[in-house]
Amino acid sequence: MASLRCWSLCPKPRQVASESVHGAQLALQRLSRRCETCDVEAGTRCKCREEAVAQDGGKVAVVEVKGEERRSEPNSSFAHSAINMVGMLIGLGQLSTPYALENGGWASVFLLIGLGVMCAYTAHIIGRCLDEDSGSKTYQDIGEQAFGVKGRVIASTIIYLEIFLALVSYTISLSDNLPLVFAGVHLHLPWLHLSATQLLTIIAVLVALPSLWLRDLSSISFLSFAGIIMSLLIFGSVVCTAAFGGVNLGKHISVLQLEKIPVVSGLYMFSYAGHIVLPNIYTAMKDPSSFTKVSVTSFAVVTALYVALAFVGASLFGPAVSSQITLSMPPHLVVSKVALWATVLTPVTKYALEFAPFAIQLQHHLPEGMGPRARMFVRGAVGSAALLVILALALSVPYFQYVLSLTGSLVSVAICVIFPCAFYLKIYWGRVPKSTVTLNVVLMVTGVVLAVVGTISSAKSLVQSIQRGHAA
Repeated sequence: MASLRCWSLCPKPRQVASESVHGAQLALQRLSRRCETCDVEAGTRCKCREEAVAQDGGKVAVVEVKGEERRSEPNSSFAHSAINMVGMLIGLGQLSTPYALENGGWASVFLLIGLGVMCAYTAHIIGRCLDEDSGSKTYQDIGEQAFGVKGRVIASTIIYLEIFLALVSYTISLSDNLPLVFAGVHLHLPWLHLSATQLLTIIAVLVALPSLWLRDLSSISFLSFAGIIMSLLIFGSVVCTAAFGGVNLGKHISVLQLEKIPVVSGLYMFSYAGHIVLPNIYTAMKDPSSFTKVSVTSFAVVTALYVALAFVGASLFGPAVSSQITLSMPPHLVVSKVALWATVLTPVTKYALEFAPFAIQLQHHLPEGMGPRARMFVRGAVGSAALLVILALALSVPYFQYVLSLTGSLVSVAICVIFPCAFYLKIYWGRVPKSTVTLNVVLMVTGVVLAVVGTISSAKSLVQSIQRGHAA
């Protein structure tokens, strides 16, 4: 995911608290700056504020401050915005595209491309919704603009659910790849009935845990850039394996396996998840009228990368391809080791970033008289408890492809397809031609079908895998 220019909360007359999914760092950069006057974190009460109102029920925190407004003007160029969007979209989903193509058949690439086109269109209409109301700065603002407080609450709930499930998927990925990174390492504690893989995963999560206790959240913003580098390293490693790794391309890929399409659709959908961050990219643009061109360009680039990665990975390994391409790469190759390390380090860079929205929202609901140290303790304790729950769930349900597919079908389809169309129709009702209404209704129905069928199929496969695991 990409970084945007930071806006400071404290010196700004009105600032909207933003929560995002895989773009949590964007919210973090806009909200986690420190107040220079009072030396406290943004989101906490400080003396320079004239009035602070934190509305409950998922409502946005609005801050009125004394003094002169100091706000950086939006200045992201077309190229900068496109790079931000591409970097935001490429993430965990790329690991599973070869597996999805091999299981769905080469014809399923049309589904991958079709979903990319759908998401590019819904990105466009999110921009249209932001055009309509200059006060809307976040995805939740658009929900409230369309359906009032209920729209904001529903959008926020789905966003937090996706963050939670995405972190579970990251932790499962960490657990799957760690044994290959530390091949030959044998850990055993006689008083704990845990495997070496589970112990390594616990150690890795505990190493990342202190980042949740940082008093100044802006100090972890560098992790955003690290996440982009890791994603690019993984993609480059797969390409290098095909070109120089001595693994022959040309493994057979079936035409179409219709019965596996529901699970595959969830995997593909998760790969495009990121619409929560689009309003942040829009508001940072010097020329917001170019947002549609940026969206089309970015989704075209990402779709092309996914198609290339899917075909290369599936052609390299065929039916033996794993749910994460890194697990299939020859372990003796240097590029394989690079890809494995990148995959292992990615979750470690994500925990604090993804928890930032929770931390920010939590700060708005803490008592006014609570000091900075107490706030840090509460935020760290809550974050640590949540991360330990995620760790326990990931170790209990270590089935990456089904958890990822469930996330894509259950929440990503709603965020990327269903909600944007519903918001757009509600906001522009009576002002768009019937053809546009028909198009958006068709997309909503398609999204609902993908969500229902994909959720049922992936949940069923997940339950069956759990049952087989207990029986073994």
